[in-house]
Amino acid sequence: VQLVESGGGLVQPGGSLRLSCVASGFTLSSYYMSWVRQAPGKGLEWLSGIYSDGRTDYGDSVKGRFTISRDNAKNTLYLQLNSLKTEDTAMYYCAKGGVVISGLWSGGARGQGTQVTVSS
Repeated sequence: VQLVESGGGLVQPGGSLRLSCVASGFTLSSYYMSWVRQAPGKGLEWLSGIYSDGRTDYGDSVKGRFTISRDNAKNTLYLQLNSLKTEDTAMYYCAKGGVVISGLWSGGARGQGTQVTVSS
């Protein structure tokens, strides 16, 4: 299992980014996949997930601003980030499996992450 994220960067408040996660070693669409993030000194916050049948879930902090999607042909997961806020600054990871307890993710596989910094 390998997950490689990209697309992070520095963006001003109100801006947008699209994160990508290329999966290898397994078929991404066969599993529940998530995006999680970690700000300095905090745990892994679950943000969004997509089921094998295409249904999606979102955490309250990103609902209406972030959109999860995937391209089965490219075995790639995406997260569109809109209306970014300074509090969205964190390392963002795509994740396979795991559990979410009180909004925090653990127990699955994740990539090396891509940094998103929201600052004016």
